[in-house]
Amino acid sequence: MVEIIQVANMALIQTAFIWVAYAVALGIVALIAAIFTYTYQTPRDRSALVSTVTIITLTSLLATVLLLPVDIALTSSTTSTKLGAKKDWATPETVHNILLTLKIVYYTLYSLDAVLCLLVVPFTYFLYEEYDEVEAEEGLQTFSQRFVGALKYTLIFVALVVILFIVGFFVPVAKNGGDHMDLDYFKRLLAENHGERALTFALGLLISLGTILYILYTSAGLALLPISFIKSAPSISAPQLSETTASALEQNRERQHQLEGRNSGRNIPAKDQRELESLMREERTLVRRERLAAEARGEGKSFVVRAWTKICAVFRPLKLIGGLLLLVLALIIWVSMLITGIDKAKNSICKQHCGYILGSINVFQPINWIFVKSSVVFPIDYVLMALLVLFFFSSSVTGIATIGIRFLWVKLFEIRKGHTSPQALLMATVMLTLIMLAINYALAMIVAPQYAIYGAQTFCTNPPRHPGEQPDCSKHPELVKPCSELSSGEGAEKVCTPSVVSTFLNRVTVNFPVFGALAFWAQFAFLAVFLIVFVTSLFRTPKLNLNELDEDAEADEEEGLLASTGRRFGATWQDIRGKPKPQSTGAAGRGIRGDDDHADD
Repeated sequence: MVEIIQVANMALIQTAFIWVAYAVALGIVALIAAIFTYTYQTPRDRSALVSTVTIITLTSLLATVLLLPVDIALTSSTTSTKLGAKKDWATPETVHNILLTLKIVYYTLYSLDAVLCLLVVPFTYFLYEEYDEVEAEEGLQTFSQRFVGALKYTLIFVALVVILFIVGFFVPVAKNGGDHMDLDYFKRLLAENHGERALTFALGLLISLGTILYILYTSAGLALLPISFIKSAPSISAPQLSETTASALEQNRERQHQLEGRNSGRNIPAKDQRELESLMREERTLVRRERLAAEARGEGKSFVVRAWTKICAVFRPLKLIGGLLLLVLALIIWVSMLITGIDKAKNSICKQHCGYILGSINVFQPINWIFVKSSVVFPIDYVLMALLVLFFFSSSVTGIATIGIRFLWVKLFEIRKGHTSPQALLMATVMLTLIMLAINYALAMIVAPQYAIYGAQTFCTNPPRHPGEQPDCSKHPELVKPCSELSSGEGAEKVCTPSVVSTFLNRVTVNFPVFGALAFWAQFAFLAVFLIVFVTSLFRTPKLNLNELDEDAEADEEEGLLASTGRRFGATWQDIRGKPKPQSTGAAGRGIRGDDDHADD
């Protein structure tokens, strides 16, 4: 009796530890969401309501994806991997309660994501758009008027949500998909409850919409993010930029004095007037650039800021190494997704009838193997999954920031650090919500399919001694097999417990095969776009863009990965020393002037 109580207590402690780890992760992602919001939004038009809604929405969608390793850990904790049997405390009632808790959390998060994406964010967008500063100051506009105006436009989205669930409530689901439907796993996927069917349809539709954005933005960001780390060291240092700018500014003012002196006391000819106006415009640009270079060097700032500038310069090589590691990770993810895609396309037991569900892994897949092996010891797999989710999220942000928010070829909004309007921030939040739903599918079905469904669960194929008993493989470890969708028999049915998220996603693909086929084949489009962007970025021509420096207060250089990195390390060393490399004044001046001349043209 005492031993049973101790086992039950250990199980309770393990379950509590898993949920505590999830709570810690929620705190971290909330902090990340806040950092993202305050980093990208423009300080001039900062809105407390927009910031709050953005942070809550981003936290909710990241929490949804990060529930996957919790799901895997809880379901896998009921099984002994070595024996392929349920643990003593894992009674059917206990397992049912664990799954019920996970279902409630998943339904809550998915519903919250849908409400935030389709109702709250649009309402916040329209509420902000309704605000008129002049009328508000004159007392001609009240909050109630803004609220009613925003609510009027939001009713369109309310009607859209209602129609979506009505269609999902009555739309017919797939009934006859072939012999595979006789398997226990697939029988459980066929939704008979109309409410569950409506939610399944809505989730499938949102995933399909998110998949389109996922192909365009996440694939590009996955290729560009590591390269942006590698290119982080500027090709021209702050001291060097300050010196060349000062030289060009001196030449500019000297030329202005020459023109003014030559034409003093008489009307300035039209040619000289045009040149003088051009020099004055160039002078303003150079003065601004000189100020930005001084700020980059920390002049006029506190000791802490100057020290931080030096530290950032010192650690630039580490950022380069980090970029190379991210690049390797991105390539491993790409290869893993390609392997799974080909494996599913060739060996799926039901093909397009169920969204290409794969019975078992037939080819070694590195990412899946790493997660399956690490899932034996929690929270190793949780940390790895959290890092992978953040990598995909950061890639999506990078893609949106690079491409911008567009309608076809027309750019509607730009997403830039410190320059993002509240409207753009809200639209980016909706896009990220849809993208993360697509990422959730990709992680569970493509990146780590075996891990996402059963984790490290195994079952014993040795027949039980007596009916109703668990099979015993303690003396026959070779009879312990990993759980899969094709696992059948009494041993597999009682031991193998699929994760809740995989059940949700596979229910979408089985009941509505069109969503499954779209999501599956879209992965190949994702891989193709990644490859195109990666190769293009690899061979881009080096270019120093001083116009963006003037706009964003930093030297943001677009440079090819295969370009010479000698001057990068030179610039880093100059920033550490705080001194420029000696060079001729005339050449420096001509370099800056030439750039501005091209910009004016």
